[in-house]
Amino acid sequence: MYVCLCKAVTQQQIEQAVEQGDSYAQIRQKLGVGTDCGCCGQSAKQMIREHTSRLPPCEFAVAS
Repeated sequence: MYVCLCKAVTQQQIEQAVEQGDSYAQIRQKLGVGTDCGCCGQSAKQMIREHTSRLPPCEFAVAS
């Protein structure tokens, strides 16, 4: 499904970027989401929140 018609960005592209650890700002810069007419910005942010909540938690190493 297309999320951004202006830049032809799909839901799959956004989900792949989220899985690679990209933030909304990084996705906006890489894919152009929300940079033309802006109508897709809120939808993309919501999609990122939903997809992030389904990902397994990260394990962080703590330096001593």
